[in-house]
Amino acid sequence: MSEPDEHEHHGQEGHEGPEHRAPEGPGAGRRRQVVVAVLLALLGFAVVAQIQNAGAQSSYAGLREQDLIDILQGLAGTTQRTQDEIEQLTATRDALRSESSRRRAALDQAAQELDDLNVLAGLVPVTGPGIRVTISEPSGGEVSVGSMLDTIQELRSVEAEAIQINGSVRVVASTSIEEGPTGLLVDGLQLSAPYVVEAIGVPSTLAGAMSFPLGPRSQLESDGAVVEVEELQSLDISTVRQPQRSRYAEPAG
Repeated sequence: MSEPDEHEHHGQEGHEGPEHRAPEGPGAGRRRQVVVAVLLALLGFAVVAQIQNAGAQSSYAGLREQDLIDILQGLAGTTQRTQDEIEQLTATRDALRSESSRRRAALDQAAQELDDLNVLAGLVPVTGPGIRVTISEPSGGEVSVGSMLDTIQELRSVEAEAIQINGSVRVVASTSIEEGPTGLLVDGLQLSAPYVVEAIGVPSTLAGAMSFPLGPRSQLESDGAVVEVEELQSLDISTVRQPQRSRYAEPAG
């Protein structure tokens, strides 16, 4: 009876399950701690390496997607406002430049018109191309008021810009010519032959106005005068008139 019991005892020892595993010794626990420490060290190294590889890419890297969207929208709004301000300032600059250009052009035009009026009014000396007409009275000759008026009028009709007589009288729109005791009275000033009429304009045109048939030369010669016409590329008219204030007329409006 003792042999079966011994066989049964050995069979039970050869088929023990996990629940009957022998307890581990203290060495196994230390091995597990070492493995965990190594894994943690490797994980830390990987994190550090990742940060170093990323460098200083962006402080936004750790933000949520919605946070990044909000930031991008804010930046877009700021960019748009900046662009709007730039466009507004550009438009203002262009408007000022345009206004400045118009103002400068208006001032230039006003200055040119003032110069033209000063020339026409005989208020300033002028220089330019033109002609010099010398009218002499030989024995028995006498220049009539009508012939001198026609001479002045013909020169004006071909755009003589300035006229003076004998270097003493600047001829303007209000100039008067009358017979005097010893010659002609021009604006009340007594002038005598030879009469020297100088006019600034296109020389050939002015000379042609003197010489056409039945023109001023013909009339002056009919008065017994001798007429000489010189075309000049440079002519100075230095006689000026003093400005006069209107006594009655005032600008309308």
